[in-house]
Amino acid sequence: MAEITVPMTVRDLTREDLPSCDWSGSAAHLESMARALDRVGLGEVDYLALCPPSGLPVGVGGVDYAKVPGAGTLWQLAVHPALQSCGIGTVLIQAAEQRIQARGLDRAELGVEDDNPRARALYERLGYTAYDSAPESWEAEAPDGTITLHETMCTLMHKQLP
Repeated sequence: MAEITVPMTVRDLTREDLPSCDWSGSAAHLESMARALDRVGLGEVDYLALCPPSGLPVGVGGVDYAKVPGAGTLWQLAVHPALQSCGIGTVLIQAAEQRIQARGLDRAELGVEDDNPRARALYERLGYTAYDSAPESWEAEAPDGTITLHETMCTLMHKQLP
C-alpha cells in the first residue's frame, strides 16, 4: 500500500469557509458555527480550521474562553467523516491547546457525549481525564428540516496544560 502525506495548515475559520463545512452538520449547525464566529470578534472564542493545500477545512473546532473561568473549553470539534482516524483530530486539539496557552491559561476543558466512546478514547489518549458529568442540550435539525432539542449526557473532561 502506498502512503501519501498531505501538509495541513491550522488557521482561523472564517464565514467564507462555512459553505464548505456542510460535512460537519446540518444547516442549523452551520448557523451555530456562524454565531460562534460572531463571538471571535469579542475575544470570547477562537474557531480553528485545519486545511490541506486546497484551503478547504477538513477539521474544525472552537475554544470558548467564557464558559469556564480560567480555562479554554473545546467544543464543536469535527473532522470530515472520510478523514477520521488519520490524525486530524489530534492536530486540531493540539492547536486549540496552543491557543489556550497563548492566552496565558493552563487548563483545557471539554464535554463528550456518553454515546461517543471513540471521541472519548481520543481525548484520553491526549491526556484528558474525566471529572464529572452533566446534561447538555442544543438545537438540532431533523432530516425533514424541523428543529428539535437534542438532549444528552456528557462526560466532562479536563487537561492541565504545561
